[in-house]
Amino acid sequence: MTITVQIPTALRRLTAGAGRITCSATNLGELFSVLDQQFPDLNPHLRDEAGQIRRFLNVYVNEEDIRFLGGNTYAFQDGDEVLLVPSIAGGSAEAVDVEPSVS
Repeated sequence: MTITVQIPTALRRLTAGAGRITCSATNLGELFSVLDQQFPDLNPHLRDEAGQIRRFLNVYVNEEDIRFLGGNTYAFQDGDEVLLVPSIAGGSAEAVDVEPSVS
């Protein structure tokens, strides 16, 4: 069984530029272990101090949020496409008033 994992651009600096890997992980825990082994610097971006999936990391399997597929208990199927999506925050702390222009 083989799954494909897509690594987003924001995390590729931790994977030596790899944007996609294939592996035979059967669930999320195994997948994270494979990623930890291949890319140790990626670990803190995937798991928190307790070893749980980071709160601001979204995992999609075949474009479906893994939380709705059973979360950590979801068993990957042959050919699954897994996408890791870290939440990105930002913006200005300063409020900006924009007045609509009237033509």
